[in-house]
Amino acid sequence: SRLVELPYSSSDDDDSSLAGDMDFPVAEQDPAAWYPVTPKPGTFSQCVRYLAFFWNLLFLLLGLLALAVGVWGLLAKGSLRGERLAPLGSDPMLLFVLVGLGAGTVSLAGCLGALRSSPCLLRFFVGAVLAFAGLEVLGGLVLLAARHRLRDALRDALLLCLLRYQEEPDLRFLVDEVQRSLRCCGLGSYRDWETNPYFNCSAPGAQACSVPASCCLDPWQNGTVANAQCAFGALRLGDVAAGSVVHLGGCVAQLSAWFRSQAGGIVAGAAVLVLVEATGVLMALKVLGDIVPGRVQD
Repeated sequence: SRLVELPYSSSDDDDSSLAGDMDFPVAEQDPAAWYPVTPKPGTFSQCVRYLAFFWNLLFLLLGLLALAVGVWGLLAKGSLRGERLAPLGSDPMLLFVLVGLGAGTVSLAGCLGALRSSPCLLRFFVGAVLAFAGLEVLGGLVLLAARHRLRDALRDALLLCLLRYQEEPDLRFLVDEVQRSLRCCGLGSYRDWETNPYFNCSAPGAQACSVPASCCLDPWQNGTVANAQCAFGALRLGDVAAGSVVHLGGCVAQLSAWFRSQAGGIVAGAAVLVLVEATGVLMALKVLGDIVPGRVQD
């Protein structure tokens, strides 16, 4: 029998040579080598992450509490009604609402950023805290530079409280606490209450020519019951006779002296606030530094 020699084909050699040319290293054939590998955070990083979460959660709850107090105060006084929107800007409860919204928003970003390892939220948190810290420093410098004008600003604020004493329950509470604790009455003297339309001697009500009960030397009847009429008619009396019933000195000088005596406490409080903000920023930066994609393995 004759053996038939098949014609030579170079396809096998080409396939083998092509396979040899495409013989990649094992490392390049590994699918994991084409994707970034995130290193597993250590124990310290995990502790910082959860500490940052609970740290911001605490301030989130405090912010929500301040917001709830502010909204409750506005609703209780009817400041959110249509006819009450005009004096809303001067309502002290609005400060609680703004502080609660600001603290709650920033703390929520810190919580979610630490929990979800979100660089965007963490950067927003750090930027917001640094912005607040800058505003606080700027406000402190302005107050330090304008400390000689603080007395006039304090007088204007107290005058506003005096004029709206009967209209705003929270202002009335604040004025009563100041007069009762500092044992003072009015701005410069007890006769400043004549500018109030309810205590003026030309007023038609029963409180005409009177001052608030918080001005009384002894606001208690028989030492047990609060006497709301202890200062009725005090403005009709002379200074000598009125001095046996109410405090004659004003509250501006007393408040100025109190602020000077509490300067150390105010500085300490500001330092604690800066320390709290710095702690939150450092923890957020640590968590942000751990969220870095690993390099492609060689």
